[in-house]
Amino acid sequence: MKIVVVGAGGVGGAFGLALAKAGADVVFIARGKHLAAMKEKGLRIQGGRGDAHLFPVQATDDPASVGVADVMLYCVKLWDLEKSAHEVKSIVGPNTAVIPLQNGVDAAERLAPIFGKDNVMGGVAQISASITSPGVLTQVGTTMRMVFGEFGKATSPRAEKFLALCHKAGFDAKLSEDIERELWMKFIMLASNASVMSAARQSLGPLREDPDMVRVFTSAYEEVIAVGRASGVNLPPDAIAPVLAFMRTAPAEIKPSMLLDLERGNRMELPWLGGKVVELGKKLGIPTPTHAMIYALLKGHAMGKAN
Repeated sequence: MKIVVVGAGGVGGAFGLALAKAGADVVFIARGKHLAAMKEKGLRIQGGRGDAHLFPVQATDDPASVGVADVMLYCVKLWDLEKSAHEVKSIVGPNTAVIPLQNGVDAAERLAPIFGKDNVMGGVAQISASITSPGVLTQVGTTMRMVFGEFGKATSPRAEKFLALCHKAGFDAKLSEDIERELWMKFIMLASNASVMSAARQSLGPLREDPDMVRVFTSAYEEVIAVGRASGVNLPPDAIAPVLAFMRTAPAEIKPSMLLDLERGNRMELPWLGGKVVELGKKLGIPTPTHAMIYALLKGHAMGKAN
């Protein structure tokens, strides 16, 4: 099975490395110093699940040289979604499954006009990892899970085949019959955690020990749940329970990628996370005061220090 990973950062790099180790034909689309290091020394991941090294690595910055993929794991940042999609369109054939693994809830909707509605599946990545030096990824914690599924139908031969490969690769994988709900269950947690932790400039551990901050987290979660339900998403009655459980038990040192970007002076995904909650709340008539306040505090940093 030919897998093309577009974006070899913490998410794409980690899953792509594991799939390559399992025998898949994996090609990474990368760039800059990270690409050069991957070609010269391979791709390494270290941290919670132990160390793994892939060498040699199939990696390029020329999508036209790759050919058609069976599966594309699409892992670019949300602000680069459409631009990058047009650049890698030649990799998508009539039967290619494109699985976006971005944060947020609208990646598939934005990619469908470019790749074709039938090509795009829904995908959720659950892993805390980032590039810590060119060619090197570091994971915090041991969670490594991918949930994916077809929109509008329970399963498909391509989804079943990819699921089997994920299991062979040794990470937790699930083929969902309601991928929209899975996307929103992650969005409840991610949009809120990213916003609250970025505003506080702290990792999860100290914040969850503060009752005042726990109330802020809880209010943010409840707002996203209300927006999701108003959007027609089939969220479970106890949607907040697993989110609170994660907040209480996740590694204390964990930081969302948006906070890492803020600390590094990089552009942030704020408009598609907390900003999206505020946008949908206004559209649907759902109050989102916690997210609105945090969005107002952070939006001046959204473009990074360079801008």
